[in-house]
Amino acid sequence: MEDEVTEQIMYVLNQLVLWVAAGAMVFGGVVPYIPQYRDIRRTQNAEGFSTYVCLVLLVANILRILFRFGRYFEAPLLWQSIIMIATMLIMLNLCTNVRMATELNTKRRSFTATDIKEEEIKVPKKLFLDFDWSHFWSWSRFVDYLQCVLAFTLLAAYVTYLLLDSSVFVETLGFLAVFTEAMLGTPQLYCNYQNKSTQGMSIKMVLMWTSGDTFKTVYFLLTQAPVQFWTCGLLQVAVDVAILFQVYYYSRYPQKPASHAVSHTTSAKAL
Repeated sequence: MEDEVTEQIMYVLNQLVLWVAAGAMVFGGVVPYIPQYRDIRRTQNAEGFSTYVCLVLLVANILRILFRFGRYFEAPLLWQSIIMIATMLIMLNLCTNVRMATELNTKRRSFTATDIKEEEIKVPKKLFLDFDWSHFWSWSRFVDYLQCVLAFTLLAAYVTYLLLDSSVFVETLGFLAVFTEAMLGTPQLYCNYQNKSTQGMSIKMVLMWTSGDTFKTVYFLLTQAPVQFWTCGLLQVAVDVAILFQVYYYSRYPQKPASHAVSHTTSAKAL
């Protein structure tokens, strides 16, 4: 009798741990962006947040969702991707509104053809895709980002539908999804190297990246997720550790005057 009670208690505890872990996987990636969102709203300054973070995460999570049609993986990972896509669109909407409100004299750029009249300046309607590649992902309206994401999603979905029976394509798709997300920290790593400093970068944020990526990688290993997931998870942790090493190195051997630091710069990344 006691053995049965013990087994039931252990089963309940095991299920509780699994539910907590799944919840952390689903919502953990959103947590770093909550203070970032509030900071942008409070300061009305979006310079410290790179919208390319949103681009990388959108591409990675769209590809991950498409990968699930060819190779099943845990439902929490699917919900994580859906919630992350929604979060990145919310961040893009906020950043676009703040940027255009503070940069009134900035030339308006768009993804699709436009016929916008602003004050006395009229932008004539041209071809369907009417944008300068040098200003890609620096558009003036949130709807342009939305159109670009939708166009990419439809194209990727169509290609996936055609090649879904190819195991090589499916495995490559899964690898591209997690590898893209794993490379999210490299722009910050390169930026620190160029500046020879980590001034303006939140160390607490990097520690959150490292703990989150470590937890995620362990989760992949324990749930026997596809090999692409935990391999790139290890790569993410390696990039995080490299950034932490930069923090130590540049604080120990400063190579740039502190006055050159940007006051509102804060980097962001998915867990």
